[in-house]
Amino acid sequence: MELNVLNIKGQETGRKVTLNEAVFGIEPNDHVIYLDVKQYMANQRQGTAKAKERSEHKGSTRKLGRQKGGGGARHGDINSPLLRGGGRVFGPKPRDYGFKLNLKVKKLARRSALSYKAQENAIIVVEDFQFEAPKTKQFIELQKNLKVDGKKLLLVLPEASKNVYLSARNLQKAECIIAQNVNTYKVLNADVMVITENSLKAIDSVLG
Repeated sequence: MELNVLNIKGQETGRKVTLNEAVFGIEPNDHVIYLDVKQYMANQRQGTAKAKERSEHKGSTRKLGRQKGGGGARHGDINSPLLRGGGRVFGPKPRDYGFKLNLKVKKLARRSALSYKAQENAIIVVEDFQFEAPKTKQFIELQKNLKVDGKKLLLVLPEASKNVYLSARNLQKAECIIAQNVNTYKVLNADVMVITENSLKAIDSVLG
């Protein structure tokens, strides 16, 4: 697939790029996409939920009532889960929700996600650019020039650019990442991807 290279004013530069079929033209695999997104979402979880069990509560260990004949469930001390203010049975504990995923599976998932975007004609290639200062107004103008305003935008840069990142930070539907950090979740979560020329080369070298 060939795409025209645009400048930040939305005008054609006269150059074209060919998307790598091995990255943007494969038959998407939905199952590996599911696994990669599942791992990404699991890694976002803090896993800090904690509830005290009966052994962790402060309170007397004196047995409050007789073992039998009380007319209710048997319980021991005041920390019993049966009583108000007692411990919780099998409560949550801090844990890590992450799990292992093979590198080949991750790469296949990302190629599949990029192939979906290519099939939807949701990829725009622009020439490399920089902002002299962080200005949100300038980034909004870029969106309007590329006719992607109002859509969820994922801008892929070849390397970190503080001014571009700060310009997009306050926009709810815009996000900037570098080519090495392209992942399945962010690709699928975006309505349209704007990729710079050098970012395209970096993606090819990582996933090709």
